[in-house]
Amino acid sequence: MAIKAEYIWIDGTQPTAKLRSKTRILANADKLPTWGFDGSSTNQAEGHASDRVLEPVASFPDPIRGGDNILVLCEVNETDGTPHVSNTRALLRPIAEQFAGQEAIFGIEQEYTFFKGSRPLGFPEGGFPAPQGGYYCGVGAEEVFGREIVELHLDRCIAAGLAICGINAEVMPGQWEFQIGPVDALTVSDHLWVARYLLYRTAEEFGIDATLDAKPVRGDWNGAGAHTNFSTKAMREGYDAIITACESLGASQEKVLEHVKQYGFGIESRLTGLHETAPWNVYSYGVSDRGASVRIPWQVEVEQKGYIEDRRPNANVDPYVVTRLLVNTCCSALEKAGQV
Repeated sequence: MAIKAEYIWIDGTQPTAKLRSKTRILANADKLPTWGFDGSSTNQAEGHASDRVLEPVASFPDPIRGGDNILVLCEVNETDGTPHVSNTRALLRPIAEQFAGQEAIFGIEQEYTFFKGSRPLGFPEGGFPAPQGGYYCGVGAEEVFGREIVELHLDRCIAAGLAICGINAEVMPGQWEFQIGPVDALTVSDHLWVARYLLYRTAEEFGIDATLDAKPVRGDWNGAGAHTNFSTKAMREGYDAIITACESLGASQEKVLEHVKQYGFGIESRLTGLHETAPWNVYSYGVSDRGASVRIPWQVEVEQKGYIEDRRPNANVDPYVVTRLLVNTCCSALEKAGQV
């Protein structure tokens, strides 16, 4: 029996890439063929040479259509088979392979904001709601907005087999978070992109827009991040490796900016030193410090092993980029220090 395969890819839109998808009818899911698309309509080609290639890299049960239908995550290649310049997954693959022996794993906390028209869901027309505080992990109609979308999205992520491990309401009305992990760099990135796709599609059914804007509301409101939890085998076994990883991320101002400048568009508007952030151009780390660039959870200090949380990535960060940067920087430093 024929199945519907939804081919999903990341486009070339700047400064923040968008998801695109289209449907192909297949006899079965035994072999997923490459496919083409018009790159001139996705900021990935010019009209005189517009063909680009979709290379399937992962598939998942489609929880929207159900049955034997599938979601197919793809890399974007040139017609000669080489990775397109927008294909950041292809840049992650060799770095992940190079440091595979360190067994790096990630958990990414994806914050996002629901909008109804021009205002965040829960914001009254012509004004503002009560100040933030009661909305975080809130309960009740005066505190929480959009829960029916969030619960359906969670169910669909589970049905798709994604490594989703939790959800919660965030500090601003209409703002939520889901978490993917702990899994390796390629898996967490693939699953986060598919979870984003399911979020957009689910919100679409309710006439709601889900945005990853880093600072969706100016003023005294938290921005939206993608806090990235990271560890290697050595970090999970000893505290010295934790400190080495933290120090490596702030080894120089050049290293700090290498990460921050690739952690998502609009980062200066979010990383101000207020609202549980450190200034974008100043690096710091500390135990249980949500005002630091990198937080060492309190239980990690107590147990003298575990993971670190890079709090700098924006909600709109490309997970293939943030995981590549963390693996390359931290694993290189751990290798140099003999902590592998």
